[in-house]
Amino acid sequence: MRKNYGRTDMNSIYRNENAKNAVLELYDRQLEELGITFRDIYVETSFGRTHLIECGDMDKKPLLVFHGGNATTAYNLKYCDFLLPHFHVYAVDTIGHPGKSAEVSLSPYNQDYGKWAGEVIRLLGYEKMACFGGSFGAGVLVKTMCAAPATVERSVLLVPSAIKNALSIKSMNMMFPMIMYYITHKEKWFRKCLLPMAVDEKNISEDILITARCSIDNAKIKSIMPQDEKESEMKKYRSPVLVMAAEKDCLFPAHKVLPRARRVWEQCDTYLLEGRGHMNKLTENEKDLIVEFLKK
Repeated sequence: MRKNYGRTDMNSIYRNENAKNAVLELYDRQLEELGITFRDIYVETSFGRTHLIECGDMDKKPLLVFHGGNATTAYNLKYCDFLLPHFHVYAVDTIGHPGKSAEVSLSPYNQDYGKWAGEVIRLLGYEKMACFGGSFGAGVLVKTMCAAPATVERSVLLVPSAIKNALSIKSMNMMFPMIMYYITHKEKWFRKCLLPMAVDEKNISEDILITARCSIDNAKIKSIMPQDEKESEMKKYRSPVLVMAAEKDCLFPAHKVLPRARRVWEQCDTYLLEGRGHMNKLTENEKDLIVEFLKK
């Protein structure tokens, strides 16, 4: 029997009720594919109800994990499953994005995402937590490091937004394939839409294809990433931070992200993902680097 995850209204982030069901069915299926024990948690923030997946090793250090834009926590857990043996993971559904949190869209221009995430940490019962985020999720984490710096014990920012985003014109080569996909629904246009971010087709995994297609077909896509924070705001954060940026990232290029991160955060460690774009595969050494940094 097909599940019904609740009715939609005109302000929904989904195109219709069937679209919402499709996204959440994929969400549940990807969690099942992980084959892990997990628990659903809900916290009531002032911005709206927020859902988290609690998983990993409950006896280890707590870690709050943020997913990328227009994706889901279920997909993100498959990408960063290397964290699960080492941490007590709380994987949060970003509010206003596909998932099980409230469908309340926050502004990418101010610090509302950071205020929301700071509330989530406190409502989970922690004064501060280690945090990990990629892409849009890393931007949410940057906003948190500005709006509620005391709540972030240490952080890893992977291909992050909100430090030094590329000009929007740099991603215009994704627009035409996206339009053609909407018109034709042909696979070749969908792959061409993702290719500027992936650089090479080998970086477009089946999970990426399934998740991205499901979001594009069924959700109202967030096209604006968390915007760059002022240096004066970023300097409020004084705890350890590791910034990992990709050399060929068309959205958040390393040659702009890493120098600004080092300039603003004296305590910052940086790492260049050589030869890779926004969508990339981490090496085992890079996964170990992230784990060891967060464990400290």
